[in-house]
Amino acid sequence: METSFNFEMPTNNHKTWDVLIIGGGPAGTTAAIYTARAGLSTLVIDKGLTAGALGITSKIANYPGIKEEISGADLLQNMRNQAESFGAVYVSDKVIGTELNGEIKTVFTNNDVFNTRSIIISTGSMGRGKRVKGEDELLGHGVSYCATCDAAFFKNMEVAVAGSSDEAIEEALFLTKFVNIVHFLSPTPDLKAPQHLIDELLHNEKVSYYPGAILREVIGKKNVEAVVFSQRGQNVQTIPVKGAFIYLQGGKPITDFLAGQIEISDTGCLIVDKEFQTAIPGVYAVGDVLCNHVKQAIIAAAEGAIAAIAVEKELHGRKQMIVDWSK
Repeated sequence: METSFNFEMPTNNHKTWDVLIIGGGPAGTTAAIYTARAGLSTLVIDKGLTAGALGITSKIANYPGIKEEISGADLLQNMRNQAESFGAVYVSDKVIGTELNGEIKTVFTNNDVFNTRSIIISTGSMGRGKRVKGEDELLGHGVSYCATCDAAFFKNMEVAVAGSSDEAIEEALFLTKFVNIVHFLSPTPDLKAPQHLIDELLHNEKVSYYPGAILREVIGKKNVEAVVFSQRGQNVQTIPVKGAFIYLQGGKPITDFLAGQIEISDTGCLIVDKEFQTAIPGVYAVGDVLCNHVKQAIIAAAEGAIAAIAVEKELHGRKQMIVDWSK
């Protein structure tokens, strides 16, 4: 199934990357370490440090080489620093579409368009299956998943943001440049993000913060009129808003941006060969987006390394993968 996206190409002259990695968790970041170290121009597009499973893990005590307990976010930040030291470039954005056929592939984000010779998909399985009541009906009529796209439509209004990751916080802070009030509904008692982002959110005079707030419903006839949520030990609350920006997480493989271009199993996972290549040449997938994947950071990292070595082999026209232990 071929899918075409009618996006306007940017006027500036974009480079073609050797490798574009979608998702910056342990699988994607390990792949970036290997490809960048091999001299391949490497771009990683990621929604945020705490948008994935590792980033929200509070304690890790079994990662090889890390003797003391470490938070998932800190471990991931160390890995990203290593990837960047080899030349990998990170962009904070959300991938919304792809064109995978042909020698040069194209990736569309909320804010840009990128060309690449190869793609490694490592988007994980934090996607949502079940929606909040009213969400689907009001999508595009006040419900949004992209503040940077839609914030200007809500100038001088009140909006709600549901989520607890750094992606949700960054989007909320962007909204404060346009709206009067952001009602920030965190489904967890504590925010899962770097401390500087948390401090900026909590000290912003335009933000009303609701810890442990579970979004129950988005209300509206033609457009969003209010959100309904509950907090532990309190009655259900309804707040009038004109917009509802939703950044909640689930347990479904994130593959919507592929739009049917790659075969997906009955359980929603991508299918790959022993080198983690999909049925489309030059397109690989690793980590929790695979069904046979054991959900451990070290396993994801290993898969990212294998895929990266396979990409390097393919781009350099070799028949066998090689590992350079001496570099």
